[in-house]
Amino acid sequence: MAGLCEGRVCIVTGAGRGIGREHSLMLAEHGAKVVVNDLGGSMSGEGSEAGPAQEVADEIVAAGGEAVANTDDISTWAGAERLVAQAVDAFGKLDVLVNNAGILRDKMLVNMSEAEWDAVIQVHLKGTAGPSHFAAAHWRERSKAGEEVAARIINTSSPSGIYGNVGQTNYGAAKAGIAAFTIIAAKELARYGVTVNAIAPAALTRMTENLGMGAAPEEIKEKMSPRWIAPIVTWLASEESAGVTGRVFDVTGMRLGVAESWHIGPSTDPVDDPTRMGPLVEELLATARPNADMRGMDEA
Repeated sequence: MAGLCEGRVCIVTGAGRGIGREHSLMLAEHGAKVVVNDLGGSMSGEGSEAGPAQEVADEIVAAGGEAVANTDDISTWAGAERLVAQAVDAFGKLDVLVNNAGILRDKMLVNMSEAEWDAVIQVHLKGTAGPSHFAAAHWRERSKAGEEVAARIINTSSPSGIYGNVGQTNYGAAKAGIAAFTIIAAKELARYGVTVNAIAPAALTRMTENLGMGAAPEEIKEKMSPRWIAPIVTWLASEESAGVTGRVFDVTGMRLGVAESWHIGPSTDPVDDPTRMGPLVEELLATARPNADMRGMDEA
């Protein structure tokens, strides 16, 4: 029985460990040919090592699948271009891009350095934009040549970005940017046969084990395993998902939901006198829905 992604060529960035590794293995299990990208750096983005990407590629090949490793730095335009080129050179085309690579440099805003801000924004936000740019150019070329394209970009946002989390102004800003990027890119690329969606996952990985998840009971750890994230990504990567684009899916081992974007709430006629603003804002906030907590629920 053919898998959901039989014959589709997929890139997964940040795929050497954790969530990205699970994406790669499940995509391959469902017949995809996978380019496993991982710089092999630390959680904070330092260093590089070919091992993690190659190990996942080897695991896929040992199980009878097709995969190649890539260690380019996708937070640079040149690295992103080489990554997309490798997929096309190795397998003849590209069908799916899963932007998953990320790092953490958590700090309270008043203690955050410029370098800690820049590094996180570069890896997450630029590291999503670069591969997407070169993948989109590949698909546009194929579309203009008359080919029927059924391509997919699947980005990785976070509850920290769409709901907010203390100590992560850099990470949350990048992840919120990725959610917005997803919605806009979906509108732009539809003409070429490309859908663009995102996930906002929560899972126990090396990036989160020191944030409290590592001390959770075993039954909770199982529910927070990264293996629960891969099924929605595998389905979104398939041709079955053609009618879904511009959406962000909140996913853990406890639930799968759609994260709804900003909507206008209570409103009133504008005024040109700032001294009248106090009562107006008070009235608006009295009926406005509160911001969500990290679970995506209304804050108490």
